Amino acid sequence: MRNVLIIGGGISGLITSFQLANAGFLVKVIEKKSYPFHRVCGEYISNETIPFLKSLGLYPEQFSPPHINELQLTSVNGKAATLSLHLGGFGISRYSFDQFLFEKATEAGVEFLLGEEATKIDFINEKFYVNTNRQKLEAPLVIGSYGKRSKIDVVLKRNFIQKRSPYVGVKYHIKTDHPANRISLHNFKDGYCGISNIEDGKTNLCYLTHRDNVKKYGNIPELEKNILFRNPYLKSIFNNSEFLFARPETINELSFETKAPVENHVLMTGDAAGMITPLCGNGMAMAIHSSKILSELIISAYQTAFDRTQLEQKYSYAWRSLFEKRLWAGRQIQKLFGSEWTSNIAVNLALHSKPMATFLVDQTHGKPF
Repeated sequence: MRNVLIIGGGISGLITSFQLANAGFLVKVIEKKSYPFHRVCGEYISNETIPFLKSLGLYPEQFSPPHINELQLTSVNGKAATLSLHLGGFGISRYSFDQFLFEKATEAGVEFLLGEEATKIDFINEKFYVNTNRQKLEAPLVIGSYGKRSKIDVVLKRNFIQKRSPYVGVKYHIKTDHPANRISLHNFKDGYCGISNIEDGKTNLCYLTHRDNVKKYGNIPELEKNILFRNPYLKSIFNNSEFLFARPETINELSFETKAPVENHVLMTGDAAGMITPLCGNGMAMAIHSSKILSELIISAYQTAFDRTQLEQKYSYAWRSLFEKRLWAGRQIQKLFGSEWTSNIAVNLALHSKPMATFLVDQTHGKPF
C-alpha cells in the first residue's frame, strides 16, 4: 500500500517524491523527458517557500539565486512605474532547479522512469493501472504532477481540456543589463512579458500572447517585431541583449480555467491542480506549497487505517483554502494587462495609488510556510 506513482517530474512532483521517499514510501516518477531540460516558466519563486525548502535541504543556495524585491510595470506605450515587493522572491531557472531536485530525489531513493509518457489510466477495485509508452504499472495511489496540460487530462476528460485556450507562452534566456533585484512586467497588445534574473548572471524573458498574433504574423520573430516592439522597453531589450537559445521554448493552449485538485481519485498538484496567471509570478511557489500539503496528508493517512475518501476530501479542502483566492485574484489582475488602455490604468495605479497597487500584488503571494 505504500507504493506511489507520480505522473510528471516538475517541481511539485519532484518535491513530493522526495518527501514521500524520506517517509518510507516506494515512489516511481514517470517523466517523458530526461533532466536537465528547459520549461516555459517565469522562473521566479516567492520567498514564502524558503523556510520549507531549507527545512528539507532543498533551497538551491549553491546557485546563488538573485534576490528580487522590486516590481516594474510598463504599459503598451511605455509608461512605467516601480513598486516594492513586500515579500519578494528569488530567481532560478527550471533547467538548474529541476536537475537539483531530481538529484536530491534520486539520493532519497525515488525511482525515475525517464523517457516514458503516461498514456492511459484506470482505477479499478481500489487500484490504479497506468499505461506508458513502454509498460503497464500498478499502484494504490497516483499523483498527477505533469504541469499545465497532458494527454492524461484528455484521458480523464477534465473540464478545462474540453475548452480551447487562446494563449501561447514563449521563453528565452538572455544576457542583458537588467537589475538583479527587479522583476519587470512589460505590456504589449494582447499579452505581457516578464523579465527577471536567474543564476549565473542570466535573465529569463517569458511572455504570454494570443494565438491570433502568431497566426497574423506567421512566426515568432515577426510577431515580436510587430507587436512586442511597440513597447519601447521591450524593443530595447530585444535589440540590446544576447539571446542564449537557438530557438525559444514555447507552449500552446495555456489555460487558466478552474481545475479540480482531485480527478477520478488522482491527486493533482502544481499546475495540474490549477494554474495562476503568469503575471503573478507565483506558479512555482504554489507548486512547492501544494507538494508540502499533499505529502503531509498522504503520510498522515497511512499512519492510521487508510481512508481514500477522507484523504481526497482533506486535500481538496486544503488546496482550495490555500490557493483558490490567489487564482481568482490573478484572473482579475490579468484584466488590467494586454491593452493600451487597461495597462495605462495599471501603471497609473502603481504611480498614484501605491497602497492599493501593493495590496493587489500581495493578493497573489502567500505567507511563509
